Amino acid sequence: MRITNLRAYVLSDPCNGKAHWVSHFKVPRANELLVILDTDEGIEGFGLATSYSDISPLVDTLTTGLTDFIINADPLSPERIYNDIFSTTWKRISFERGWSREALVRLSAAIDIACWDIIGKKANLPLYRLMGGWSHEVPYYVTCAYYQDGKDLGALRDEMERLKSQGHTRFKAKIGGLGLESDIDRLETIRDVIGFDADLMVDVNRAWDLKTAIRATELLAPLKPRWLEEPLRWTDDRYETTLLAQKTHIPISGGESEITLEGCRSFLDQKAISILQFDVTMFGGITGGRKLAAMCELNHVNVVPHHDPFIHAQIVASTPAGLMVESFPDPSRDPLQAELFQNPLIHQDGMLILNQDPGLGLTLSPDAIKKFGKPISVA
Repeated sequence: MRITNLRAYVLSDPCNGKAHWVSHFKVPRANELLVILDTDEGIEGFGLATSYSDISPLVDTLTTGLTDFIINADPLSPERIYNDIFSTTWKRISFERGWSREALVRLSAAIDIACWDIIGKKANLPLYRLMGGWSHEVPYYVTCAYYQDGKDLGALRDEMERLKSQGHTRFKAKIGGLGLESDIDRLETIRDVIGFDADLMVDVNRAWDLKTAIRATELLAPLKPRWLEEPLRWTDDRYETTLLAQKTHIPISGGESEITLEGCRSFLDQKAISILQFDVTMFGGITGGRKLAAMCELNHVNVVPHHDPFIHAQIVASTPAGLMVESFPDPSRDPLQAELFQNPLIHQDGMLILNQDPGLGLTLSPDAIKKFGKPISVA
């Protein structure tokens, strides 16, 4: 089998409502690059690259010769294709053509996902079964409680009441953007609404220094968080996370801000985290996600990937290390989850039920591509 063509779109959606802020940056509603690979056997596969920054470097890289590493390649050999693309990060060609390291990392992931979609369709199996078949459903949680202009504790309570009424049972709240006392007030409001039978996770998005994080774990303990996510600033987060984990019984999670498998491995080597949150649409692809999931299983660390639940569900469902996936049922935060697929996974009683269609098990919506997509000419 050979790849005969590549189609690509930038998926975006201007935010006309209130921006969703985490501790120190605004989260885009949609900022992804969609690639679709065609093959000489009539099987096509798609992949996504997620970016929280300007996506133009990915477009520039894709349109200035990267397809030379993709067209005519065998999609059934994802290891080779991934390595061919990723290895350009340390080769002369990347300097000559102005390819940034981050762009290559993101694009290698998207192409890899598309290859695995093709592999599953060729085998006529959904990927989670092809990769291990541990379960046909996975628990999910809702990411919520973003900072927004004018959002006081009353509005936060209304948001949580609405999510609870929709049947969700696990919630991850954003903190780190206010002083500790104010953030604890927010979390106490959330606990008051959801009760202690529901899971509450806390995501700091790398906002605290170590002293603040230690103090925060003391204040958080009565609220019984399921985990504390990325609590420490980026400068020394692996070492400081190890120190923090020694001072609290609250499980620490992280990994979404890494850009390599090796960065995630370092977290595991240092025994710094209990939960790894890699993102196969930002680095590694399905190839890398499988390797990290296997390492997690052998190191007794749970897998809870970041973002794109319908893609990550395939990995979480394939392994006993899989714990749950992140979900964004609010279209004002993530319209792509709501509209990109004709057959999205079903949310039911706190679980995502996987489709039994082969590959990723997802059918792209032409209407959504037309609505959110800007075609990229890669010829």
